[in-house]
Amino acid sequence: MKFLIIQPKLEKSIVQLESELHNNPSVDVVIFPEGYLNENVEQACLLAKNYNKIFIGGHRRLNDSPKDRAIIINRSGDIILDRIKYSQTAFKSVEGLKIGQILCDELVKQGVKNEDTRGIDLIVHPIGVGMFSEEQFDEWINEAKKLAIIYKTMIIGTSHADGSFRGSDVSIPIAYCFDKNGDSIFVSKNDVRTRILDIQTKTVSFPQPHSQYWENV
Repeated sequence: MKFLIIQPKLEKSIVQLESELHNNPSVDVVIFPEGYLNENVEQACLLAKNYNKIFIGGHRRLNDSPKDRAIIINRSGDIILDRIKYSQTAFKSVEGLKIGQILCDELVKQGVKNEDTRGIDLIVHPIGVGMFSEEQFDEWINEAKKLAIIYKTMIIGTSHADGSFRGSDVSIPIAYCFDKNGDSIFVSKNDVRTRILDIQTKTVSFPQPHSQYWENV
């Protein structure tokens, strides 16, 4: 199974997602950051159905508190997971894989919050904006590695290519993947290229052409 891991710029639409789907027809799953879909969930469901892809990431409901939510959309365009941030971690079977999500700072605030953690195949970690310091980058990478080892699962995280936390003048885009032994498959700092990960072979490639939306990040 091939996973497309994207680091889009913050946008009100989901144009970058559709561009990546068009450019990468061979992938099965697309992983995107926390809040990326904004309120474009209905459109995302149509894209998942039309392109026959699975989406794993985050969206927002502005009237909720907190507003951020984890979401999984299957190939039929159906929402199979929609969980509010800081609630109990939920797991879903997605084409034979037991997949759960932790949203952004849930990584350091609560980790995996569920009593049934047996047989997890993958944890997806949609992150909002970039890290606000080198120390935070190192802390989050180390915490993700610990989760991989504790739960014997692969873990994949990705943030937006831009944006800062509470007005910080530092924003370090982050993406990573650790295998179930805690070994690094890739760790990305300030490199917002789209990646394709084959989880069977643990190989990473960089698709071409590179989307115009990532230029001059």
